[in-house]
Amino acid sequence: MNHLPLIIKREYLTKVKNKSFIIMTFLSPLIMIALIAVVSYLSQLNNDKKRTISILDETGLLSDIFENTENTVYTKLNGLSLEDAKNLVKQKEDYGLLHIINTDALDAISNNIRFYSEESPSLTVISGLERKIEKRLREMKLQKDGVTLAQIEASKTNIDIAQESFEGEKSSKIDNVVKLAFGGIAGYLLFMFIIIYGNMIMRSVIEEKTSRIIEVIISSVKPIQLMMGKIIGTSLAGVTQFAIWVVLGGVLLTVVTAIFGIDMSQVQTPQQELVNQAIEADGAQVMVENLLGAISNLPLTNLVIAFMFFFIGGYLLYSSLYAAIGAAVDNETDTQQFMLPILMPLILAVYVGVFTVIEDPHGTVSTVFSFIPFTSPVVMLMRIPFGVPLWQQGLSLLLLIGTFILAVWFAAKIYRVGILMYGKKPTYKELFKWLRY
Repeated sequence: MNHLPLIIKREYLTKVKNKSFIIMTFLSPLIMIALIAVVSYLSQLNNDKKRTISILDETGLLSDIFENTENTVYTKLNGLSLEDAKNLVKQKEDYGLLHIINTDALDAISNNIRFYSEESPSLTVISGLERKIEKRLREMKLQKDGVTLAQIEASKTNIDIAQESFEGEKSSKIDNVVKLAFGGIAGYLLFMFIIIYGNMIMRSVIEEKTSRIIEVIISSVKPIQLMMGKIIGTSLAGVTQFAIWVVLGGVLLTVVTAIFGIDMSQVQTPQQELVNQAIEADGAQVMVENLLGAISNLPLTNLVIAFMFFFIGGYLLYSSLYAAIGAAVDNETDTQQFMLPILMPLILAVYVGVFTVIEDPHGTVSTVFSFIPFTSPVVMLMRIPFGVPLWQQGLSLLLLIGTFILAVWFAAKIYRVGILMYGKKPTYKELFKWLRY
């Protein structure tokens, strides 16, 4: 008699009715949204901070380039010595003092600029000051050589090389960035899902084994049915939990932003601000206009279908191995020696995807690892946005399914013997013996 549906139902209901599962399902989004809200609020407070920077320009050439902004006020100091300027800034408790030492040569000015402050200044503030001064000095040097500002502006040229395949398919740099982002997110989701819910399956097997419930169950159920039931039932519970997180997280995020008026777009690190400044400085706002076009160029149907198949195949493959490890040991501490061989292919897949797919998605390394079943779920998902022939996707998926069936068969062998073994941590040699039983 096929008990698989009953086992799946039992595993699913056992997981979703568990108090800790219910608490974490509803508490995790609350904690996450609370953290995001706190970070956003603190970031807003930091961005709203008013800074007053005093400018002591002894050259008289650069003081006019500093214009007040919403959060920064520039105060120009004239006729003061450096020590008097320092004392004045300290007394007023200003953010800092920018001192430009008087020199005769333009080339020497860049080496004679100092910023004095009570505390270490913000990286963003210093970078902004440097950018303003660099631009003005560059223009002044060109003007000294007889080049007018109009000629300087006319000399600026933005190059955006058009990319097109021999079949006439057009693309751009932003297309590659979007493709990499979609592939990276898909691979990362699979990686995290395997780690989180694979461990859940392993702990479930260990708990039943140590409580001796398994001895009663195994008398009427085949080991492979029991293992598959645990994998599928736990997977469905994981999907349920993930769906609740997405829905509840979206609702809470909307409520928090509406009630507290927090702008999540203000959550920026200094590095992100520097990137934004560089984009604005280079006139790359057109990238935003091309973003929607890049997304529309993605093979979305192919991506969704491939994501489902490779996600499910990869998860089932690794889940069977997690279940086998749970059957082979008596406690979670003993699992460490068996975890490394499972985690290494996953980690390798992520590194291959990040360091090779971005550079050459159709290269030898990327292509080979997209066919190896233990790495293909991650690497192939990263490659597909760049355009992978359907026959390669199909072959990779067939190899993944075949390896999953083989892994289930081997895992069932270990599962059949391991779930009834107590009090001894097996070695790799003993595991190979179990495979021959």
